[in-house]
Amino acid sequence: MTRANSNLDLSGAYISSSTELEEDGQARAAPSIDLPKQSATDVCRFSLDIGGSLIKLVYFSQESTDSSAPSGGRLQFKKWETTQIQDCLDYIKERRLHLGDSGVESCVRATGGGAFKFSEEFKKQLGLVLTKEDEMKCLVAGCNFLLRTISDEAFTFKEGVKSFPRVISTNDDTMYPYLLVNIGSGVSLLKVDGEDSFQRISGTNIGGGTFWGLCRLLTGIGSFDEMLELTQDGADNTTVDMLVGDIYGGSDYTAVGLAATTIASSFGKVVMCDKQLSDYKPADIALSLLRMISYNIAHVAVLNAMNYGLKKIYFGGFFIRDHAYTMSTISYAINFWSKGELTALFLRHEGFLGALGAFLQYQDPDMAENFASGNKGSWVEKFIRVSTTFSSLAVSTSNSSGELVELMEEGAPSSVRKRFLEPEPEARGDAKPDVEAVAAEQASPIPCALSPVSRPGRTFSEPPSSETTPSPTSLPVQVGVLHLVPSLVPFPQLCKSTPYILDTFDITEKEEREYWIPVLQKSLPNLVERAVGSNGNTEDAQQRGKFFQDMFGGHLESLKRDPNLYGRCSLAQLLEFREECLREHGFQDAYHEEKERENNAAMEALPDLLAELDQMKKEERLLALVEGMMAGNIFDWGSQACVRLYENGTILDIYRKARSEIRRPWRVDDFDLLKTYLLGKVHGHYKKAVMIIDNSGADAVLGIIPFVRELLRDGTKVVLAANSMPAINDITWRELVTVVQRAAIHCDILRQAFAQGQLIIVGNGCGSPCIDLRRVSRELARAAQGADLVLLEGMGRAIHTNLYAAFDCDVIKLAMIKNDRIAKKLFGGNIYDVICSFVPKPREEGPNEILGSLGNWLPMFSRCTQPNLSSDVVTTTRP
Repeated sequence: MTRANSNLDLSGAYISSSTELEEDGQARAAPSIDLPKQSATDVCRFSLDIGGSLIKLVYFSQESTDSSAPSGGRLQFKKWETTQIQDCLDYIKERRLHLGDSGVESCVRATGGGAFKFSEEFKKQLGLVLTKEDEMKCLVAGCNFLLRTISDEAFTFKEGVKSFPRVISTNDDTMYPYLLVNIGSGVSLLKVDGEDSFQRISGTNIGGGTFWGLCRLLTGIGSFDEMLELTQDGADNTTVDMLVGDIYGGSDYTAVGLAATTIASSFGKVVMCDKQLSDYKPADIALSLLRMISYNIAHVAVLNAMNYGLKKIYFGGFFIRDHAYTMSTISYAINFWSKGELTALFLRHEGFLGALGAFLQYQDPDMAENFASGNKGSWVEKFIRVSTTFSSLAVSTSNSSGELVELMEEGAPSSVRKRFLEPEPEARGDAKPDVEAVAAEQASPIPCALSPVSRPGRTFSEPPSSETTPSPTSLPVQVGVLHLVPSLVPFPQLCKSTPYILDTFDITEKEEREYWIPVLQKSLPNLVERAVGSNGNTEDAQQRGKFFQDMFGGHLESLKRDPNLYGRCSLAQLLEFREECLREHGFQDAYHEEKERENNAAMEALPDLLAELDQMKKEERLLALVEGMMAGNIFDWGSQACVRLYENGTILDIYRKARSEIRRPWRVDDFDLLKTYLLGKVHGHYKKAVMIIDNSGADAVLGIIPFVRELLRDGTKVVLAANSMPAINDITWRELVTVVQRAAIHCDILRQAFAQGQLIIVGNGCGSPCIDLRRVSRELARAAQGADLVLLEGMGRAIHTNLYAAFDCDVIKLAMIKNDRIAKKLFGGNIYDVICSFVPKPREEGPNEILGSLGNWLPMFSRCTQPNLSSDVVTTTRP
């Protein structure tokens, strides 16, 4: 992933998952970006955006000093008030950011008026020459990069709910043109027509500095963040603002369509009252001023957008700061003055556009391709270490910048304290990154969201709140840590012409949330028991188990209170989040013993099963193989129904019973169509099959392996993809290698295929019961090239996710339904029903009737919660 005229290598970049702490215990100003392939010797260490009010710093920290390994690192973010310029200089000096690896002082890219004003100070104190970059050029470069590269960078804010626009392809010209409204001390409006094409079309001197200055004079408060916080403390702007109703005796001005609650004059009511400044609450004054400034900026933005025919308005700068009331005010104003034609779009890294843009200006012709607009699928956001409502693990406090800091309670295990409080190895620059640790970050994100607030004295009429609108007691803003994981790439067989639909269950929907969160809460005690047992039931393990339960349980409670706390949240993301929390507390594989025991038991039955299958005719054997896979899929420690089965029988007993009870027709039954293809009657036997599999034990050994053997017998090359990291009892690729090697002892077909490369086993890049096919390992993507058959097995990979996913090849989706609600809601069936979906790739030639059987089950899906793809903003799933 490269960018012309830049020497910054973002190949494999990812946004850090850990909340890093400064020396004073405060969290960093913005998430860090890891650049695993960037050498610290290739770049100057940092860039600056020095504005009239704030200083923004973006700097590179080397991840490893081991010359034998690729040198990587992070782009990190920091900010100060401009009056604290000496603090910024001291920070650079203490971090030795002004020195290259050889100790030679260097030039630094800088933008903003302060790059001129303070250039002598940087030269005098640090020996640095500030290379001045055009401020507007940097703003646009930073904004374009973020929009192109980071998933969910831009969002809307309506009715207290954060939503994310549809992902734009890196080659999609519909990204342009747009209006960038940068709110700093003043306001600049830029019309952006392309990657390097823009013009400043307008501006206003009424901006963030205006609010800051006037609010300081009127309230005596000096901190910008304290001013914003003040507007949330029961503030009521109607005590100072004159409303239409104040003029018309409490009535609407119906002749021109103005409601009684509309502001007629900001601060106008002060004129009508014989009061002094001390008679007014500072909170009311701050709120009125915030609304006045926000309305003015929005009005100017709308007028310019309409004048130039622009349909998208992005807001940048450090004025908004994810403040819910500010965004709500601007969003309403944009909608009001444009008569619903325009929508305000906000940016997660709003304040660092200029500093990031300046960083992008470092040039190196040899790396001209290393900073192209990247693959959004590689950027994810993690929330493991954000503060939650639970008290036994962390106490959430705020620093002067309004950022969240986590403090461990006394008595926490040293292993837990170390993970949360000690500096990351990457920050110290003295440790080689751990491969497993890096892999643990390669999971689908839970996107960030704000905590909308409801305030008294609203002076505009808003639409009725949706059921997802949080209450006035919503939680504080939660911003995760962004990871750019270049080693994760899209699965090559995903349909190129159809948007990818990942999730089936949206937790922000009340019905889904009220069902699934209690289910996850109920399963926690059993999971903690397994996790602690996997670590020997030591005192330390028990403490870590308690902290895990408090952490994940706290996040679930937070989501019950505010379902938009982390942005769009699905069941699959919660399951992934659960596994991340386990790993965070040192529980790498809670079900290791159970998996090993079940693999051994299933392996004992494998030779007899293979002999039994070999006695069958081809068509009979295909049916038995598919039935075997569905029966094996009953083994799932993530299902409470299955946990109860484990308590009453051995795995072989359960497997035999499940297989004996599978009777056609199945709930979704495309076997006849599938059989036609497997027999080679349509286009011959398959050349390559990719099987993304589920559980260990009977599922893998007695279900998957016999089917693999049959494909190999027909000359099909088989790629088996299993989890890269443990998740409940799902088999990992390393465990699968051992299983296949053991199975090969009993089967010449497996032994020869494994030895000759006809049977390949790869990690899928995931550590979750589900899979996001936009983010799979490079190994899987390479191995899957040219595959003409894909099999997705299990509820997590074929129902919780990818139920609506389309492919450019034939695809089998196979699962046993181990949840009664899913069985009834999605398929009109019962628990332990099975689905065998087969969708051939559309072909120009061949019998058209082969597609007809899909009509037996697709209508059932259309009556359920399939996302609406015609919407400009997709909130039910990541497209």
